[in-house]
Amino acid sequence: MSRALIYIVEDEPAQVEMLSYNLETEGFRTVIAENGERALLLVEETVPDLIILDWMLPDLSGIEVCRRLRATAETKRLPIIMLTARGEEADRVRGLETGADDYVVKPYSPAEMVARVRALLRRSSPALGDDIMEYAGIAVDPAQHKVTRLGQAIHLGPTEYRLLLTLMERPGRVLSRGQLLDLVWGQEVYVEDRTVDVHIRRLRKALDLAGTKDPIRTIRGTGYALNTDD
Repeated sequence: MSRALIYIVEDEPAQVEMLSYNLETEGFRTVIAENGERALLLVEETVPDLIILDWMLPDLSGIEVCRRLRATAETKRLPIIMLTARGEEADRVRGLETGADDYVVKPYSPAEMVARVRALLRRSSPALGDDIMEYAGIAVDPAQHKVTRLGQAIHLGPTEYRLLLTLMERPGRVLSRGQLLDLVWGQEVYVEDRTVDVHIRRLRKALDLAGTKDPIRTIRGTGYALNTDD
């Protein structure tokens, strides 16, 4: 697998150091841009595989950088993760409507960011995001659509496979039933919320091996998360 090139557009040194260290440790190449103007110049020279773009930048806001990138043919489909301290729903909607593919609110864990990067690369450029994903002894090979737990093959139906893949791409993150419906079934398909519960039960049953812990945590009244913490 080629090493994906990621631009980190961020003006906080601590964030830059943390992001670049963790991404490079995972095998990615990183280039730093401390402001929006610098980021646009870098993109003119070389279009990266993905951009992590801070909302609040000193000269040109992340929203404006995103808007300009989406207005250019060469970067119209460039994967963009918006990084910001803004957590209000209206701000998240604005960022996504501007063209960001994903939205990460500070503070966040390095593991979550790496998982988001891999997930977005997998969707946009399968050859760059085909790493085997692992969690709690579960291994998912997206390239071959194979699932194992502790080395034992796990046989899943298409919906359970997509459901597991969605959870594996966002370890620790709580996803509501509505979010799972959109991500697994699609926004144009009408499916009742309780359908998610049915497929979660099937997925749990398939993953249930002797001596293993249930990797899917139920958050009552909210949804589900891939998390073995009590």
